[in-house]
Amino acid sequence: MQMKTGVEQSVYAILMLNMLPDKAVLPGEAISQQLGASPTYFQKLLRKLVSADLITSVPGVKGGFRLRKKPEDIRIYDVYLAIEGQQSLYSSSGVLHGILDLEDEGCCLLTELMEEAESSWKSVLKRETIASLYEEIKENYQSKVQELQDWIQEKMVL
Repeated sequence: MQMKTGVEQSVYAILMLNMLPDKAVLPGEAISQQLGASPTYFQKLLRKLVSADLITSVPGVKGGFRLRKKPEDIRIYDVYLAIEGQQSLYSSSGVLHGILDLEDEGCCLLTELMEEAESSWKSVLKRETIASLYEEIKENYQSKVQELQDWIQEKMVL
């Protein structure tokens, strides 16, 4: 399994929106530029985040994006679901049945193992929030976070 970069970009975009003062917005173009993302692709990600009620879009010349929920209420798993959807990471293609020439369509031996692994992975993503990641980033990269906050102050729209 390899997760698309959209999840990573979305988490960090939401972390930037977390740094905005109340009522301020950050234009999508500025966010995509800071992330080094294609503006067209990034607009699709932003629409998915809006549809998932994680962020809100403010239209107009002074428009942009801001958080819809409190950062402690946005789990990293929520961002993953918004971007990747709810499909399972594993789907048996019946290889075992083919190599053993089995007639019954019983469960693949790997299905239970993969479901357990996916459950563990999801529980880790569910316990971490935007707020917890932000605190960790502030603690470990204080001066760089200040530089990012200064950039956000320049780019935000009130």
